[in-house]
Amino acid sequence: MVANRIVQLDYQTRGRAMFGFGPGLLPSDAMMLGIDPETQRDRMADAIDIITRLLDGEIITQQSDWYTMREARLHLRPYSKPRPHLAIASAVTPYGGKLAGRYDLGMLCVMAGSPNGYDTLDYNWELANSEARALGRTMDRGVYRVMAPFHLAETREKAIENVRAGFEKWQLYSYSVNPEGGAAIGMPSIEEINAGGRGAIGTPDDALRVLENYWTKTGGFGCILMLAHDWADWEATKRSYELFARYVLPRFEERNAWRSQSMDWMRANREAFSAKRKAAAASAVERHFAAEEQRRKLEAAK
Repeated sequence: MVANRIVQLDYQTRGRAMFGFGPGLLPSDAMMLGIDPETQRDRMADAIDIITRLLDGEIITQQSDWYTMREARLHLRPYSKPRPHLAIASAVTPYGGKLAGRYDLGMLCVMAGSPNGYDTLDYNWELANSEARALGRTMDRGVYRVMAPFHLAETREKAIENVRAGFEKWQLYSYSVNPEGGAAIGMPSIEEINAGGRGAIGTPDDALRVLENYWTKTGGFGCILMLAHDWADWEATKRSYELFARYVLPRFEERNAWRSQSMDWMRANREAFSAKRKAAAASAVERHFAAEEQRRKLEAAK
């Protein structure tokens, strides 16, 4: 296990809001709004620049081919100081990493479970770091988030059975959105999710192996995000979350490492320690009665 892990519940947003950015996943949304998908990423970058400046208190007069701003300003200062936590979706393209570094944003690696998204994890994070270094800043791995599909049960067979029907329904939706179906985001089938090592439909041990893969690939990340796929019923889903929280994260974060090491040390020395304890107890009894005998002799001598 790698030391000094920082994976945890998302401490950056605990008790406060996250402001998320993304170019838009579904081309159908862009089509309905009359937006050319070719322009979406550039517009996102433009919008991030405007929003961060407004959050910093700047008054902006600016015009482009898709907006006009005249002395635009925020009427209220952000409740979170100095601003809400800002995060950007990072899939496969370098846009997310570059903008995260440029504007000090968290990264949501939403395509980590796909082969292409997995392959670009380390590159896009380094890209964010390069952009940040150029501006005299350092990226915080605590805001480096990786999303992957998980569903856990006591056995792998039970986990697969839990999600089988829901996964098939989800595939129908996936093929409606993309001609590649679930394969477009690395989930062509339950079996291939497990075989790829980028997700786990199985046991806590299976999930631990996936986290190790991501840790090795990235060099360390701040939060694991579980894809909310709704493949299983609610009771099985809650049980999956419980297993992840109870058995996966504590072991991966090594929360119990010192306790386990202490237990191993005690077990290895139990015979010797037990002998010393028994000897100490016997000595205490012997000394007690020796003192009592000495006291009686002194009283008799009087």
